[in-house]
Amino acid sequence: MSRILVAYFSASGVTKGIAAKIAAELGADLFEIVPERPYTKADLNWLDKRSRSTVEMKDRSCRPGIAFRVVDMEKYDTVFLGFPVWWYREPSIIDTFMESYNFDGVKVIPFCTSGGSKIGDTWKNLQELAHGATILAGARIPARASAAEVRAWAEDHL
Repeated sequence: MSRILVAYFSASGVTKGIAAKIAAELGADLFEIVPERPYTKADLNWLDKRSRSTVEMKDRSCRPGIAFRVVDMEKYDTVFLGFPVWWYREPSIIDTFMESYNFDGVKVIPFCTSGGSKIGDTWKNLQELAHGATILAGARIPARASAAEVRAWAEDHL
């Protein structure tokens, strides 16, 4: 039984690919953070100030619903947490995820995907949402990272 969970939200499939590599390389469990109401292409249009994602990201208190829960979250002592970078931080659905569980004593290792934005101070935001957790700074992982590169990065953070 794995004590490592790779939880991720992926809007376009890029983050899903990296999450799957991490889980496969570490023998970890994999969990997709699925929104209760799926995002459409129009919802994700960051150029539209009225798009769902833009509205959510402007409201720091926004907490989009999640369709499924992690079973037995308490069995994990390490969680790799993946997401695309939206507006220079984690998407609001990641905030929902972090507030949905008790992360006391858990090491959380964020990773993001992005065309160019870095992960920034996301770890500070996550720390505020998960008191008692150890949140590492994390990193942006390129979409084309090899399994060996992903494994090396993940193992360096365990």
